[in-house]
Amino acid sequence: MNLLPRRSLLAIAAVVDIAYHARPAPIAAKALSARHSLPPRHLETLLQVLVRSGILKGVRGPRGGYELARERRRITLADIVRAASAGNGAENGVQDEEEEPSALVRGIVVPAIDQASEIFLEKLEEITVDDLCRAAQKEAVFGDAVPDYDFTI
Repeated sequence: MNLLPRRSLLAIAAVVDIAYHARPAPIAAKALSARHSLPPRHLETLLQVLVRSGILKGVRGPRGGYELARERRRITLADIVRAASAGNGAENGVQDEEEEPSALVRGIVVPAIDQASEIFLEKLEEITVDDLCRAAQKEAVFGDAVPDYDFTI
């Protein structure tokens, strides 16, 4: 059972992918969308949210794309999940038009879920992008054991 919304999973995957591949040049949104089988427009809005939150940095120009805004060992999964959630309409005060929740939901269920969510985010604070990049390298998830860098000019 996965507790994270798809948007958060995609945000984590995008940041780890960028951290893994962004040397020596930034990663284009097209390359990310192809690797993760996503429409570029869907991914682009998520990447912009990550830029605004200071996790990614956008690089303009023909060889532009995205790169990390800070060291990968300084970005936690909780940072990414919070950023992805903040960019979501439901977290910005836009709520479904539903009836007022019952006293049980409002007084018991919601506080319990909020407490569990905080514990979950605390655990995500312990996992960094660097940890996931090392795991990806070890498992060769991108088809190679080590990223292939070309430093020729």
